[in-house]
Amino acid sequence: MLLVIDAGNTNVVFAVHDGEIWRGVWRITMQPQRTSDEYAVWLNALLRTQGIVADDIDGAVIGTVVPAALYHLRTLCRQWFAVEPLLASARLDWGFAIKVDNPDEVGVDRLLNGLAAHHMYGGPLTVIDFGTATTFDVVDKDGSYCGGVIAPGINLSVEALHQAAARLPRIGIGRPVGDSAIGRNTVTAMRSGVFWGYVGLIEGIVERIRKEVGPMKVLATGGLAPLFSEGTSVFECVDSMLTLNGLRLLAGRNPLPKLTVDRDYVAEG
Repeated sequence: MLLVIDAGNTNVVFAVHDGEIWRGVWRITMQPQRTSDEYAVWLNALLRTQGIVADDIDGAVIGTVVPAALYHLRTLCRQWFAVEPLLASARLDWGFAIKVDNPDEVGVDRLLNGLAAHHMYGGPLTVIDFGTATTFDVVDKDGSYCGGVIAPGINLSVEALHQAAARLPRIGIGRPVGDSAIGRNTVTAMRSGVFWGYVGLIEGIVERIRKEVGPMKVLATGGLAPLFSEGTSVFECVDSMLTLNGLRLLAGRNPLPKLTVDRDYVAEG
């Protein structure tokens, strides 16, 4: 069984794949200083609900855009599951060219989305990921990563609006009632601006990308993708498992590293 860890700026997602299906997917808030023992207590309890114990895990892969969290996540794999994790980076075998000025600058989550999207849906395509940032990643018909667009994430924009304007409240993100863009009070006006503003951003950037690359599929992933799919028809599909499948596919293309410490060193869970 493969332990897959996707550590983003907002959440850390853990999942287990048994070679055929996903046995479970769990998420926890990203706290870079959360220790390996804290992760282990939480994760092992969840694994047991699916009939999985630590000894069942025989490989691991980590993708993260938060370097400060890597030490504790790697220690978790080593000490609690007795595996040395594969670390996703631009220097691994991705099976495609990374056509940007500096591949090491590209967030691995963006490469992982591109890998999974092309494998599962074909190309050319653009993946829109609604994370801490809203990213657009372009993959050509051969699967090569061609670059993309980075825009502020929706939650960041809402928080910035509240912080910078003294009389504007903090609001939740949601679709305005009905299709009217005109809010009749402050909250509905803000909600309309955020929702329809981002729909306009999505459609506008996709249109510009299509002018450069021609016809293409558009996929969406990330926590807010289902919400924004209600406001636009630009998405061909919404796939919440895209990054996790990218990690699984990357682990299948590259040899998993060997653990150098003795198995007796693993903590008992």
